[in-house]
Amino acid sequence: MGKYIISDPDILGGTPVIKGTRVPIGRILFLLKDGYTLAAIQEDYPHIDVKTLSTAIDEAIETLNATLHAKKVL
Repeated sequence: MGKYIISDPDILGGTPVIKGTRVPIGRILFLLKDGYTLAAIQEDYPHIDVKTLSTAIDEAIETLNATLHAKKVL
């Protein structure tokens, strides 16, 4: 998928995760929706630094925007 988010059938059945972890990007987005800050999320997942979390979120947004834009063009 990208530099920070991967999908591998051998990791959580292909669920998109932050590269090098088994943490689904969907879980991170859910926590943000629930009002968690990046610092609070990093406390729950101390093996992922804040910069990686932030960049993975940016990558998820870019992927979503590209997907939605591609559907509009079709």
